[in-house]
Parts: sequence; C-alpha cells; structure tokens
Amino acid sequence: MTASSAEPPPPASPGALGAAGAGLKALAVWNIALLVAMGVALSCHLWGQWRHNPDLSHGIFMPLICALLLLESRRSGARRHLRPGAAAVAATTLLAGAALAGLAAAGLIAVSLGWSPAIVDFSLTAAFACILLAGVVTLSVEPLAILPLNWCAFCAAALWLLAAPMPPGTYSTVTLRLQTWVTGNVIAALHGLGVAALQHGNLIELARTTVGVEEACSGIRSLVSCVFAGLFLSAFLLHRPWTRVLLLLIAAPLAIGMNFVRSFILTLLANAGVDITGGWHDATGYGVLGVTSAILVGLALLLEPRRRPAPPSPTTPPETPVRLRALVLNHAILAVALTLGAGLALFFVVQTRPSDGGTRPAPDLAALLPAAPVGWEMRSSAGLDRFADSLQTHDLAERTYLRDTGGRITQVTVYIAYWPPGRTSVSTVALHTPDACWPGAGWVPVDSLSARVAPAVAGRILPPAEARVFTYKGMQQFVWFWHVYDGAAITQRDPRSVRELLSIAWQYGFRRDGAQLFVRVSSNRPWSDLAEEPLLTELFSHLQTFGL
Repeated sequence: MTASSAEPPPPASPGALGAAGAGLKALAVWNIALLVAMGVALSCHLWGQWRHNPDLSHGIFMPLICALLLLESRRSGARRHLRPGAAAVAATTLLAGAALAGLAAAGLIAVSLGWSPAIVDFSLTAAFACILLAGVVTLSVEPLAILPLNWCAFCAAALWLLAAPMPPGTYSTVTLRLQTWVTGNVIAALHGLGVAALQHGNLIELARTTVGVEEACSGIRSLVSCVFAGLFLSAFLLHRPWTRVLLLLIAAPLAIGMNFVRSFILTLLANAGVDITGGWHDATGYGVLGVTSAILVGLALLLEPRRRPAPPSPTTPPETPVRLRALVLNHAILAVALTLGAGLALFFVVQTRPSDGGTRPAPDLAALLPAAPVGWEMRSSAGLDRFADSLQTHDLAERTYLRDTGGRITQVTVYIAYWPPGRTSVSTVALHTPDACWPGAGWVPVDSLSARVAPAVAGRILPPAEARVFTYKGMQQFVWFWHVYDGAAITQRDPRSVRELLSIAWQYGFRRDGAQLFVRVSSNRPWSDLAEEPLLTELFSHLQTFGL
C-alpha cells in the first residue's frame, strides 16, 4: 500500500475529473450515506446494552465520538492519503469481505439464538468496524481525498469494538482472572497491615464479615472504560506515536490498579464494621472511574500540551494524470459491499421477525397427559412457570406416574412444552434438551448408551427419538425425547456445538413458521418394560395428531 504523507492537493471537483466525475461523486455520496445509516442502525441495536449494562455505559457517547474523531482526522490529524491503485483496491476488498463475513455470522447466530446474545452484538459491531475502516481507506484515496488515513480515523472505527459486549468466553476468562488477581492482592495487602483474612476463591473472610469480589468488582468495567478513554485521548489529544503508545500502555494497568485500591478500601471499611453495600459500593465505583479518567486526561495534556495546529497551506495540484479507473473501482467495491451488507441485514431481520402465531389456539397440554391408570399414583409438577422466560413459552406441563408392584417402584415422568408458530427458533428449543440441562442439575450422562431409536408402543412404531441414560447418586434414568417442528420430528443436534446449532438454523431457520412441540419421557425402567403399558399407549395416541 502506497501512502503519501506530504500535504495532499485539495480534493478534486467532479469537473476536474472529467465526465466520470459526476458518477464518482454519486458513488461517494452513496457510500457515505450507507455508512451513516449503518452506524445509526447499530447504535439503535446497542442502545439497550449501553443503557442497562454498566460495563458499556460509555457506549452512549460512541456515535458522537466517532463523528468527532472523523472530523478531527481532517482538522488536525496527519494528512496521509492513498494513491489510486491495486494496494488501495486490495485493502478495501479485504476489509469489506471481512465485514460481510462478520455480518453473515451474526445473522446466522441470530437465526439460531435470537438477536440478544453478546456474540451477536460483538459480531455486528466487528462487521461495522471493518466496513467503516474500508470506507476510510476508500475515502482517503487521491484525488478526492475526503478523509485522511490516520490514527484519528482508525480509532473512530476501532473504538466501536470497545462499545460492544465481549464474547461470553472472553468476558468470563478476563473477569475470572481479574477476580482472582484482585482477591489475592487484597489479601496480601491486608496481611501486610496485620489484618487477619482468609481467601476462599473470590471470597475474603474477615474477623467480622465476609467480602466477595464479584464480577462487577473484578475491574472489568473500569478496564474497558479506561482502555476506551485511553484510545480516544490518544487520537484526540496526542499526535506523536511514542506518546500515544505510552498512554495506551498506561491505561490498562492504571484501571486495574485503581480497582485494586477501591476493593482494598471497601474491604477495610467492611472490616471496620461499615456496611459497604449500596452507597459506599457505588460511590467508590464511580469515584474510581472519575479519578482514572482525570489521570488519563492530565497525563495526555502533560505529554503534549494542546496546541491548535496551523492550517495546511494550499498547494497546486500536480501535473500528473489521475488514475480514474482505479479510483472508481475502489468506490464501486465499497458501494457493492455496503449494498450487499444492507440487503443481508434486512434479509436476516425479516427471517427472524416475530410472528403472531396465527389464530390457532395452543393445545391443552394437561389434556394430552393421561389420567392415572388403575394402580398408578399421579403427581403434577408445579412451578414450571419459573422456566418460562428461558424457554420462551408458558405452555408447559409435566406429570410423574408411580406404581408399586411388590416393593418394586416403577416411575414414569412425562414432560411436554409447546411453542406456537413464530414464537422462537428451532435451535433455541434445541438448547434446552436433557443433553444441555440435566448435567447442570447433577445428572451424569452415560455416553456409551446414547442413541437414536424408534421405539414401539402397543405395536405402533413411533418416530425416531433421542435415547439417553443419566445417573445421579446411584439412581438411573432412561430418557427419550422428541422435538417436533411443523408436525414432523426432527433430528436432534448437539446443543453445545455452535456448528450444529448453525446447521439447524440453516435447515429450519429460513422456512415458514411452524409450531413446535417438545416431548420427554423418563423412567427408571427401560423402554422394553414400558412398551405395552396403557399409560404410554394413551399418551402417544393423544400426540399422534402432532406428529408422534
């Protein structure tokens, strides 16, 4: 990539570029308009996170900061511009391709899991950062040279990544390490002062009370905010590379150190009998953020006292022919990528739009569950509504049937959940199978006995079911479950595999809305002992109209 760091010629007018100038200007306007529209759309999508997630409250200022840095790049940043040619075209193509790939990944995950997971927000933001940087590269190409390619312009794109939620795995890893570091060092400092304290994980046991270093106290909030502020200040207040590097190197350790000071002060207060919840906790948190930001601003001003740069002197355009074809190609590639990106985003939004579910009422699940046959005791499960939010449905029913035959207890539990058309995606339902949920309750799967089988009831072969065996404290449960979509049982995939969930999304996510039913039968007896039971015969006769 060839860059010119000398003062560039003033931006060329369409007339100076010949007959193709008007078309080039139209492409540039189209690109700028789409970039602005995408920034507004992303801001609207992230607004809920910015308002309600304390770790990302600084994101509220991100649209203003982005615009401010782009203006600052023109006003006082280094005037670096690219020459039209293969290097500029390749840079735009690579960045635009990465943006489209990120947008496609975010859309596929949204089809599987909805638009709310953090990984979707991060993928969308990363895609926008890439396409914005592609726009900066394209708009920096001479002779239009609308934007310079400098540190201010780069930070305008990069800062978006710090205004989005971290991927869950990264967030958990960073938070855990910060919690461990803060807890261990607070314990060491307490011992240095002669204060008796013991560490239990992220808990600090004192003589009078116990203090927990929770996620909110780990320092992740101040770390992200401080790095965000450091990157912004390095672009807005500093101009020398070494001062920018120094400020960025200081930002993260400063945030971690100040959070340690806060945790240490709160622990000392707790040891003195002060209630640190509520006012003290919040006041020290905001105080640390304020002091850290003030230190960064002061350090930036100390490194480079603010001086208003002299305006660039006008220069005469060089007597060199303009490579208009390469310049038009650059803008055309960006325009195609932006248009495809907008179309792709609209496609995923339409495919994941909520449905009213039609006018068909939900089935009476309690009526689908048989009454207790002679010799059986029946118990209905209460409190299933506590799972309604995570399952995205209130249509839940479960009954357990017990029979004592000469001291031998036979237990059969039947669970049914229903989702009307459009309520949720197939892969969202697939996240809540026994494979995903039972291990969290202590049940251990016997992997060697997992299979896909087609059980029979009273001589009728049922659609294939997922068969599992779980053990818990010497107890054993045989489990069979079916996931029915639009009247047909579907093949179950591993709910812990992103690849499998995306496969479900690809197979079912773009079809018309269909009702979903999840049926689970579990027992302490194998299926061979239950196949002729009138209990199951009645159950599956009721479920036959739903695809079983």
